[in-house]
Amino acid sequence: MSDTSADSAPVEYPKSAPPDRATAGPLDEAEANAVRPYVDLGGVKVVPRPELALRLEIEEATKRVVAISLDYAGSTLQVQAFAAPRGSGLWHEIRKQIAEQIQKQGGSATQTDGPLGPELRAEIPGTDGAASRIARFIGVDGPRWFLRGVISGAAATEPEAAARVEELYRSLVVVRGTTPMPPRDLIPLHVPASAQQQA
Repeated sequence: MSDTSADSAPVEYPKSAPPDRATAGPLDEAEANAVRPYVDLGGVKVVPRPELALRLEIEEATKRVVAISLDYAGSTLQVQAFAAPRGSGLWHEIRKQIAEQIQKQGGSATQTDGPLGPELRAEIPGTDGAASRIARFIGVDGPRWFLRGVISGAAATEPEAAARVEELYRSLVVVRGTTPMPPRDLIPLHVPASAQQQA
């Protein structure tokens, strides 16, 4: 098949975000309150709060931080921020790919309309005989970035916990930076300076 520009032109999807994203979050660094205290993790900033435990997921081979896990309200919210085009969104396409992946693993994924827009509610098969788990995949397209979240634990099924974790997700700030990056590249994360000093 000839690799002409017509064949390989990427499909552009509209951005997927709540109408009040620019004021209610998740925020871009340019929209955030500059004097508010944040835990700076590079591509993502987190507002510290009681009962919030923060864990960084490290890729063994490269030792780089690839995701942030936030334990809160009997739930876990795992987040990753990706570079995105200025004018189009990634969530519509990524959502479809996640659903296909889960179905290949023998699980199920259903798209529903959640408080942040379209989301996936999935049942993911356990490994090594473990029970399957319920998870919610959420995503918001911002200016030149996309923030993906995976919710598991109480907030995947219980409305009260869900509301608290959704509010936590919306309090996050994405720092895209000015470095040119291909769409879908992970925006670099790092260990907070305070933790490096302790180490």
